[in-house]
Amino acid sequence: MHQEPSKVGKRKTHVAVLSRRVREYRAFTDRDLDAVVPVRTMSDAERLGIRAVAAVLPCRVNSYIVEDLIDWSMVPDDPIYQLTFPQPAMLAPADFSRMYALLRRRAPEPEIEEAAQEVRRRMVGKSPVEQAKGGAPPAAGPRCCFEHKYRETVLFFAAGRHTRHAYSTFFFSGPAFRDGEEPSAEREVGELARHLGRHHEVADVLLTGGDPLALRTDALRRCVEPLLEPALGHIESIRFDSHAPAHWPHRFTTDADADDLLRLFETIRRSGRNVTLISHYSHSRELETAEARRALRRIQGAGAVVRCAAPIVRRVNDSAAAWVDLWRRQVRLGAVPYYMFVESNGGPRRHFEVPLARGLAIYSDAYSRVSGLARTVRGPVMPTRFGKLLVAGRATLGGEEAFILKFVQALDPAWVGRTFFARFDERATGLHDLRPAFGESRFFFEDEPSPTGPDLFARSQA
Repeated sequence: MHQEPSKVGKRKTHVAVLSRRVREYRAFTDRDLDAVVPVRTMSDAERLGIRAVAAVLPCRVNSYIVEDLIDWSMVPDDPIYQLTFPQPAMLAPADFSRMYALLRRRAPEPEIEEAAQEVRRRMVGKSPVEQAKGGAPPAAGPRCCFEHKYRETVLFFAAGRHTRHAYSTFFFSGPAFRDGEEPSAEREVGELARHLGRHHEVADVLLTGGDPLALRTDALRRCVEPLLEPALGHIESIRFDSHAPAHWPHRFTTDADADDLLRLFETIRRSGRNVTLISHYSHSRELETAEARRALRRIQGAGAVVRCAAPIVRRVNDSAAAWVDLWRRQVRLGAVPYYMFVESNGGPRRHFEVPLARGLAIYSDAYSRVSGLARTVRGPVMPTRFGKLLVAGRATLGGEEAFILKFVQALDPAWVGRTFFARFDERATGLHDLRPAFGESRFFFEDEPSPTGPDLFARSQA
């Protein structure tokens, strides 16, 4: 990854080429965690516990996280350690005991993998909201490389699901464990461009994955440049959804093609479009290193806007003080606080999730303690199959307490900004736990069709 220098020719640029010592990217997965020096100092039982969880859930950290971000004197309570290293409580007790026993007796690899697959299948199973609404986890098989998810926004899956500098422990995506052909973004970008040409209502393309900025710049350029053609002048912004600024800031400073990546940002700007990085900083420590600050300066110097989004995660940032520190540091460095999400993915969510009521209290407390420049942030926001759903507050009407909810983004644009209510439940952690308030039997959007895929908005415009 990022080993060869770019072959792109010289361009007029405002990117300052650094004289620097290149730091080699080194990843650690479940198979070589013992190569992490601090892990080797743990007890045999502790190391085996990490490996038992890693046999089921994906594990990938890198040398920057290990050497620069984790405070090993605080382990296992260190927030970055919780964020990146497998924790025993991420599995149900019976599942953890089973995997631990298999590894302790050195069971054959096929037996371990069969047991791990059984655990994964249970973790991927339908959630209550999927059961109620007839949804299902994505099936195996080929996927399209883009999704016209909202009227103005198309998601472009530029990177494969496993293409990341590191994995976050709280994020578990069922499809990541299903067999199926990965789409080839480079091969299908032409189809995306044709789709955009038929849909002039689209103003925003979001490159996601996986992590698109874990790709080599030459591959990324082949995905982006077809979207900058004059015929697609209605595209106003190109966004990159990335953990790279937090998990591998060297991507923008000392990687062999770092300068070329920044030139790509400049190319987008010269085309008359906005370029934005949606950067996932979960804790202020990810912004404290000199390399992280240097990366931000270089990104901004190339004309990109940095907006920051992260979920509220138990044991990582579940306090108002943590978010105040994070948002203030982002503003100080010229980044824009954007979203506080609700941790609602499958798998180990029980270990990391925070009840909506507590999340709302933390958000409200933190929001009240920052200046207006940080109050660009919205939260807590639940990503759902219907759109992004904001928990806007609590209210008591007719003696019944309720959550105030509204969509900030939705499959049907008519839903955006529409306020509705759910019964207050102090233990609820997501939409799947909520029921309509004030005698309603169903939420208004449950009866609406929810098409998905690249032809979500079938009406093309000339």
